[in-house]
Amino acid sequence: MKRLSYERRIQLLALAAGLPGSFIALILLWTGSYSSGSAWTLTFLILSLWLGFALSLRHRVVFSLQTLSNLLAAMREEDFSIRARGARPDDAMGEVMIEVNALSTMLREQRLGAMEATGLLRTIIEEIDLAIFTFDHEAKLRLVNRAGERLLARPLERLLGSTAMELGLAGCLEGESARTMELSFPGASGRWSMRRGSFRQGGLPHQLVVLNDLSRTLRDEERQAWQRLIRVLGHELNNSLAPIQSVAQGLESGLNEANQLPELQTGPAAPILQDLQEGLAIIRSRTETLGRFMTAYARLARLPKPKHLPVPVADWVHRTAKLETRVKVCIKEGPRAVISADVDQLEQLLINLIRNAADASLETNGGVQVGWLLQGSQVEVWVIDEGPGISNTANLFVPFFTTKPAGSGIGLVLSRQIAEAHGGQLTLENRTDARGCEARLRLPF
Repeated sequence: MKRLSYERRIQLLALAAGLPGSFIALILLWTGSYSSGSAWTLTFLILSLWLGFALSLRHRVVFSLQTLSNLLAAMREEDFSIRARGARPDDAMGEVMIEVNALSTMLREQRLGAMEATGLLRTIIEEIDLAIFTFDHEAKLRLVNRAGERLLARPLERLLGSTAMELGLAGCLEGESARTMELSFPGASGRWSMRRGSFRQGGLPHQLVVLNDLSRTLRDEERQAWQRLIRVLGHELNNSLAPIQSVAQGLESGLNEANQLPELQTGPAAPILQDLQEGLAIIRSRTETLGRFMTAYARLARLPKPKHLPVPVADWVHRTAKLETRVKVCIKEGPRAVISADVDQLEQLLINLIRNAADASLETNGGVQVGWLLQGSQVEVWVIDEGPGISNTANLFVPFFTTKPAGSGIGLVLSRQIAEAHGGQLTLENRTDARGCEARLRLPF
């Protein structure tokens, strides 16, 4: 048997409520001494009022419930702008409407608070200098911040939906939840502090992975230690070298004047004076060399902050490559790109890289290649040589360390310091496809 709807039941109850009175009134009307016309008129009037009041009752009840249903449906769809009008605290339906309006107001405030908190959280995640990734239960990437985009050197659209295996992050989803790892990515490589946590979204488990680059932090500490050491050494050595150089120059000038005397030029003291003069010249020359040596190292401690201006990559590379004339420098053209950087510092950086590549290639009569390409939000400039390669890559960026007989050991250190001051990264490693080395400079695009 088909069940009656709520509206039909209300209508039947309203008709049943008026049925006894209307039935008795009709019996009294037709059994009384009334004319036929009056009886029919009164019968029509009684039935009309009975049906009219029943329909009006049904409409009033159904309309109130439909209004309440519309309000609840709007709240379910997160539309909290609709309110019930005419809600009064002195009747039952008015109290219901007042409570529904209050509930809608409360949900609206909670929704705004949640949206503001979510917006603040997203802003913090985007601006924080840590790579943050979230993966769903299928190990697919669902959220990544700007630091993560730079690390993987791909835009957000190409990252979302990729698996941890495709992104090189599968190892982060296994093993201990907090540990130090050696990782290599398109945007950076080195030692990383990895922390992993879990949460649920939509009833399904998700994992949060946070990566912190320890290499740059360690390099910053190392650079500050070297800068402090260089300041102390420079101060002490300069205080000692200045009087030594002055005394050596004075003695050398006195010996030059003494050598002009005829009796000393031919006497037994002439060889001794000649040896003294040569010794003083060596002392003066070495003090001047040591002074220039410390002045060069002092540049590490006084590197100014970069002055960012638009720099066309092609012009920068071509202009710097022309300065190297000892070997042939072949330029591999890349896409047109303009970066914001300090052009003087970048030229010094690229000069150091090309000069090192040329020095290595001279040993094997090889050449040097320079080029650039775009990697997501980064420009990558590479310098490749055909030299013998590097036997010890661990100390390349350590101050005072050099493999050249006349090297100072600050070129690569200064170059990496310039790269990191621009928010970039400099790496130098042996080639895998042939003999030689390749230097790669990555800068924000």
